[in-house]
Amino acid sequence: MTRSKKPSSPNKGAKAPGSQKRKAGARAPSDIQLSAEDRTTQPATKSKRATKGKGARKTSARKTKVAKSSKPNILFRAIRFLVYWGVILGIWGGIAVAGIVAYYGAQLPQSTDWQIPNRPPNVQILSHDGGLIANRGKTGGQEVRLSSLPPYLPDAVVAIEDHRFYSHFGFDPIGFTRAMVTNVIRGRLAQGGSTLTQQLAKNLFLEHKRTIERKVQELILAIWLETKFSKEEILEMYLNRVYFGAGATGVDAAARTYFNKPASVVTLAEAATIAGLLKAPSRLAPNRHPKRARARAKLVLAAMEREEFITPKERKLAMTMPVKAVARHKTNSLNYVADWVMEQLPAYIEDINEDIIVETTLDLRMQTLAERAISSALDTSGKKYGVGQGALVSATPMGAVRALVGGRSYQKSQFNRATKAKRQPGSAFKPFVYLASLELGNSPNGMRVDEPVRFGKWSPQNYSKKYMGQVSLRRALALSLNTVAAQLAFEVGPANVASTARRLGIHSKMANNPSIALGTSEVTPIELVGAYLPFANGGLRTDPYVISRILTKSGDVLYVHPALAGTQVIAPNVLANINSMMQETLISGTGKKALLPGRPAGGKTGTSQNYRDAWFVGYTANLVTGIWFGNDSGKATKKASGGNLPASAWKAYMVGAHNGMTIAALPGVSAQQLAASRKRLGAEANPWVNPDLLPEGQSAMPEPKPRGFFSRLFGLN
Repeated sequence: MTRSKKPSSPNKGAKAPGSQKRKAGARAPSDIQLSAEDRTTQPATKSKRATKGKGARKTSARKTKVAKSSKPNILFRAIRFLVYWGVILGIWGGIAVAGIVAYYGAQLPQSTDWQIPNRPPNVQILSHDGGLIANRGKTGGQEVRLSSLPPYLPDAVVAIEDHRFYSHFGFDPIGFTRAMVTNVIRGRLAQGGSTLTQQLAKNLFLEHKRTIERKVQELILAIWLETKFSKEEILEMYLNRVYFGAGATGVDAAARTYFNKPASVVTLAEAATIAGLLKAPSRLAPNRHPKRARARAKLVLAAMEREEFITPKERKLAMTMPVKAVARHKTNSLNYVADWVMEQLPAYIEDINEDIIVETTLDLRMQTLAERAISSALDTSGKKYGVGQGALVSATPMGAVRALVGGRSYQKSQFNRATKAKRQPGSAFKPFVYLASLELGNSPNGMRVDEPVRFGKWSPQNYSKKYMGQVSLRRALALSLNTVAAQLAFEVGPANVASTARRLGIHSKMANNPSIALGTSEVTPIELVGAYLPFANGGLRTDPYVISRILTKSGDVLYVHPALAGTQVIAPNVLANINSMMQETLISGTGKKALLPGRPAGGKTGTSQNYRDAWFVGYTANLVTGIWFGNDSGKATKKASGGNLPASAWKAYMVGAHNGMTIAALPGVSAQQLAASRKRLGAEANPWVNPDLLPEGQSAMPEPKPRGFFSRLFGLN
């Protein structure tokens, strides 16, 4: 029998509900699936993979949400951690800093004892007409007031060194932090971060050491300065005490050292150059490294423009201005005079504890002529005569030194040959021999025999190796005959010659033998000039001097050179004779190259043994001047004698030095002798001679000439 099939289910292969029992714990398919009819928007079927992906996305989203919500918490905790420990470290750091400050500050004196130390005193040396010769002292310049400076000079320093100077309290935290960061980045100490006030504190009170102790004390003192003084006072002290290199302390010294002018007249470009020196004075010196100095000055000018101290137009103009630095400040011959002044100063004032002014007798015009005469002679004829050095001393008949040159170049040698070099004067010593003879009764017209002579083992000879036979003393002195001078020294005695020379002003040791007549005993140029002064001043003993007055900067007088007439050391009649003889030396003797046209003068040439020294010492009624040429080593020259190089240089100087001076006879020489001498010199007698130098009863005025009709009509002379 055939069975009939059951109707198929709508879902093929699916079993009828309830046809089979469920296993224990199992879910019915209806629990996890929906029929197609139950779905409205979803597809009829969906894979198991898709279902799983959806669940994963939901889980990931929940995790991301949790992660995002946890980040602020971590950041907050980190910030809180840093703030907490930052505060802790700040407190302990502050305590440490306070401890360091207290420790090093305790080593300073009590603040009630703090005082600004005096600036090292400056010695300002002036010529007799008020011109500056030099500044001497540790600073090299004068102390200046801020008001006396051009405003752009302090502005330049502030702009490049401490542009927040007017706003900080002595310490600049911003500048300090910037400097420290720069140092860390560069890995070396490139910047210091010190303010002007800190630099001033260091210069005033502390040693220049890079230690924590010094830095802390510097800061303490800087704050004290800010509370004690105004910004202007601090800046003024700084500008007067900061070091600019080359021995210059303060802006005035810097201006004089590098530009040979006071700080009050420097230009904007020069002010920028001076301010630029503060970074590295030796490396940025305009006289040694002009390119570096100019580049630094441009930075200073840019800083000044940035701080609005100057306008862009002023900056551009300053950059085009030439800056001419002197090669070396202390090079000219005036420094020989300044050194000589400083050597004498302790004899007049005991202690120098404030700025002082020394007024001297020096004439700047004559000093220039003197320096030119020596340098020109050496430049043109030094090699020819084998001469390397020269010296000159020129003074008024009463001893006021008008010019002094101590050597060829002060830059190369600071040894003052005019005041310190002892050399044999040679025949320039003979006037003392002849003077001693005249004082014993001999006359200029007395006769001697020029012939070979011997005194013991000594047998002097004339330089020409020739002999003239009978000759007058006047002629023997004019021609500088050695044999006659030796005879006179033997006649009067070497001791008498030495006594005569000492009476007139020679104080060096002199040999007590006949050779003294030929100037074998050494003397200095200024000493020999001093001994010639009585010939020019009427026979009075007087010593050369250069200091006329010393006073403080406030005007208190510390010393005045006494106006003493001097002691009479040559009788008037003897003086007239020796002056007429000395005048003949220039007219017809060995000193003809020193002849001054139209102006009476006397003098004597001098040449030492083997031509080692060449001299000419001469005088008028206005000036006494001595010149020496030779070599420092004592090496013999190439026959340089008193009658060539020294005589020519003497004339070159004296002609210019006498410009504007009255022509006058030598003391003791009559008006008739003056006219006769001037006639021989190739000039008419000058009627305007000094009446004080004429014999009593003689007039200095000539008889007036009758005037013609037109002269009377128009008032012409």
